[in-house]
Amino acid sequence: MKEGNHDHPQHDHEDHDHQGTGAHEHGGIFGRRSDLIFSLTGGVLLGLGYLFEKFAIGPAWLPLAAFIAVYFFGGYYTLKEAIGSIRRGIFEVDFLMLVAAAGAAFLGKWPEGALLLFLFSLGHALEALSMDKARKSIEALAGLAPTTATIRKDGVVQEVEVSSLRAGDIVIIRPNSKIPADGYVVQGNSSVNQAPITGESIPVDKSPLPAGMENEDEKKIGAEYKVFAGTINGAGSLEIRVTKEAKDSTLSRVMKMVREAEQQQSPTQQFTKKIERYYVPAVLALVILLMFAYLVIDETFSQSFYRSMAVLVAASPCALAISTPSAVLSGVARAARQGVLVKGGRPLEELGMLTALAFDKTGTLTEGKPKLNAVVPLEGTTENELLMMAVAVERLSDHPIAAAIVNGGLEKLGAVEIPEATGLKAVAGKGIQANWQGSAVLIGNDELFKEGNAPALPQHILQQVIVLQEAGNTTMIVRRGEQFAGILGVMDTPRTESAAVIRELRAIGIRKMVMLTGDNQRVANAVAAQVGIDTAKGDLLPEEKVAAIEQIRKEENKLAMIGDGVNDAPAMARSTVGIAMGAAGSDVALEAADIALMADNLGNLPFAIGLSRAGKRIIRQNLFLSLGMVAILIPLAITGIANIGPAVAFHEGSTLLVVLNALRLLGYKQ
Repeated sequence: MKEGNHDHPQHDHEDHDHQGTGAHEHGGIFGRRSDLIFSLTGGVLLGLGYLFEKFAIGPAWLPLAAFIAVYFFGGYYTLKEAIGSIRRGIFEVDFLMLVAAAGAAFLGKWPEGALLLFLFSLGHALEALSMDKARKSIEALAGLAPTTATIRKDGVVQEVEVSSLRAGDIVIIRPNSKIPADGYVVQGNSSVNQAPITGESIPVDKSPLPAGMENEDEKKIGAEYKVFAGTINGAGSLEIRVTKEAKDSTLSRVMKMVREAEQQQSPTQQFTKKIERYYVPAVLALVILLMFAYLVIDETFSQSFYRSMAVLVAASPCALAISTPSAVLSGVARAARQGVLVKGGRPLEELGMLTALAFDKTGTLTEGKPKLNAVVPLEGTTENELLMMAVAVERLSDHPIAAAIVNGGLEKLGAVEIPEATGLKAVAGKGIQANWQGSAVLIGNDELFKEGNAPALPQHILQQVIVLQEAGNTTMIVRRGEQFAGILGVMDTPRTESAAVIRELRAIGIRKMVMLTGDNQRVANAVAAQVGIDTAKGDLLPEEKVAAIEQIRKEENKLAMIGDGVNDAPAMARSTVGIAMGAAGSDVALEAADIALMADNLGNLPFAIGLSRAGKRIIRQNLFLSLGMVAILIPLAITGIANIGPAVAFHEGSTLLVVLNALRLLGYKQ
């Protein structure tokens, strides 16, 4: 995309292990924690070396042998990483530490070099251990789906590997078991805990998909019929028809995108990498310069060399390098646990800087399904009579408004037997007509009754129609024979949480909120008034939504577009951050947005913004801590107040503090 905000380069771990999620994590003869075992072994040998030297235990060479062994155990993984970096033409903190340790050995200060390598290796082993907590929050996703599934094929029930499931397979889900694949229910009723995928705290009731809907578009199949791999069935038994193979399931796609998100750099991370690019050569230049300090001040070459090695340790930018990636990883992991998929550091940071939000109406601020909202019987007709004739006629139509009238009417009427209508036909594209109980019933909008051969619409009825339309209803007028029987109002009603979410967003500092919709301006105004949005723009084509986004960005700079990720994809692409609603099970929504609210729950939006702001605060704290420590240690090392031992202790301590501070995001609560 042309918009700079939406470039998502895929970063290999070319900058350093700090870049992604594998910071200093190694396998080896002792398994995943070999680096920690090596470091602790080095610590024991370091302690023994000091004891041998202080109390003259054993032969004279024994302390030196212990310190050399510390070089091996403390420097083994550091050397491995340094070699990997050098092969890519990068000189980073591991290389600087090895140079400092080699310098100490060159001066015969083996104990200090051993201490340096022990503390450095221990700091990074503990750092990896801390970061592992954040990674496990993400890796836990992999354990959500079972490895086997029970299927019914040709009348035979058998257990198969989940990887062998194909679209169309019928899977039997036992009570209180994990669901192995994405699909829809074909038999049984149960409630399903969808928290692992969508973050919803309350189980969702599931029932069989109605006959004839098997080939419907995915977006048209309601949440009450769909299930996802990795979710947990309740007390009932279900049979589901698989719609996606394991590798294409919502869970698999989320896992893949979260892993990719870990590697995508935030603006702050890109800034710190630029600093490092110039910082490391500058440190090396300063160290070389300090080596020759003995030429201008009264000290030996050994003293100048030792001071330069202490400065090398003090100036190493390890805490700076890990400060942002650790916070991004923790933020992405915490968001995923809430059912919010954040695709990297850029949207995680920029979400917290937003000052304006643009909402799609249908399916975002509203339910996305038209409902019978108003029933106005006219003189001579009761409400029940009006509903019965409307339901009988609209049953013959497959239009979404007809379905809304039928469903709403049946709900209001209850268990009443309704005579069937016959002879359905469309009338001028503005309504329908059918025969019911010996009379012609005509149902349509007000334009239908402006036709030359139709009785004119009385003024008092027209006034009632205008009132309903201004309240956001699409109106259908019902006439039986020559008598007007009533008016029906159908409306895509606002979500129950919409108004509360808008108030919450305003309270946390979002200055401007706009609704963009293709619906007519009257409906747009009515919905906006109900949910508390100041500005509504209706009658917009997709390209006009993009133009509206561009205009708002000129006024507010940082803007998010929230929609379903399909029709709104062009507008999302032009916003600072694109946010997709109800992305669970929707491939297009997952791909289109920077942030995906997996559940169809607008209430997760304030959580995501709050998490982003907390992440920004922690990143600033980490940068202050890491740069502040370097600013303090370098002068102390140059003046000789801090030698190699204290320098490396404070250096590694600050690195560990930065990681622990970032891990606080894992416990973020709104």
